[in-house]
Amino acid sequence: MEEDILLLTAEESGERIDALLARTMEGLSRSQAQRLLEAGAVLLNGMPAKKNTLSRAGDLLEVRMPAAEDVPLLAQDIPLDVVYEDGDVIVVNKPRGLVVHPAPGHPDGTLVNALLFHCGASLSGVGGEKRPGIVHRIDKDTSGLLIAAKNDFAHRALAAQLADRSLSRIYEAVVRGGFREDRGTVDRPIGRHPADRKRMAVTEKHARPAVTHWEVLARYQGYTHVRCRLETGRTHQIRVHMASIGHPLLGDAVYGAPSPEKGLEGQCLHARELKFIHPRSGEPVRLTTPLPDYFTGVLSRLGPAIG
Repeated sequence: MEEDILLLTAEESGERIDALLARTMEGLSRSQAQRLLEAGAVLLNGMPAKKNTLSRAGDLLEVRMPAAEDVPLLAQDIPLDVVYEDGDVIVVNKPRGLVVHPAPGHPDGTLVNALLFHCGASLSGVGGEKRPGIVHRIDKDTSGLLIAAKNDFAHRALAAQLADRSLSRIYEAVVRGGFREDRGTVDRPIGRHPADRKRMAVTEKHARPAVTHWEVLARYQGYTHVRCRLETGRTHQIRVHMASIGHPLLGDAVYGAPSPEKGLEGQCLHARELKFIHPRSGEPVRLTTPLPDYFTGVLSRLGPAIG
């Protein structure tokens, strides 16, 4: 049977491996995690893990999940805006509206389908059959820079950079409301919403540390253009953190206003800058991309900047 290989990094010490897996992997119970461990399907720093082993901060877990039976991935000729590419990595500027990898409701037409067409068989297999090459994800309605690995060596190196936070991601967003301060930090743990498993929330229960640094770029009447730097990379992190301090992203129907704002459906969020250490050369790489038309259109509709 085909396997889906997922990479996880332990951020705290002293938690049993089976409990860690059940907490961090959506839809996985503790008994299912124990069965995976008993079957030798979980590697801890390259060695088979036992269910009662206690984690240490920085431990790397490789989980081999049986892939659900599904239509095989197709290589599809979907245009890609390639910002950087060599034999190890490819960085693309993802448009808003493009799903990163196949999922229920989106069996094809994704970034992964496009990468398969563009890169062929060179993509890393560590991400699993449904996520070849994918190192990190951004939401469907978030635009901007995303890096993928073209071999397993590069994938593991980039995953380690995500874990030790040397892979830096900077976003720009438009949020509701104004700020008295010019910059700040949101340091609040994020976990699954207690009543809606499709949403995330600031919570202490089964949560992971999350830190977002924000800075005001421009103020408008009722809205603010901000830059956000991620210190961690939780699901929906910027959207959840900004909403938690009373500044949900413009257009975010999940964490903000339920109806479209300023002609925009979906959050106004763009991954503007990406910095990483090249996995083979060891040289720093810094990439940026301009704000897309939908974002600049929103800014123009906000009127003149104030303050």
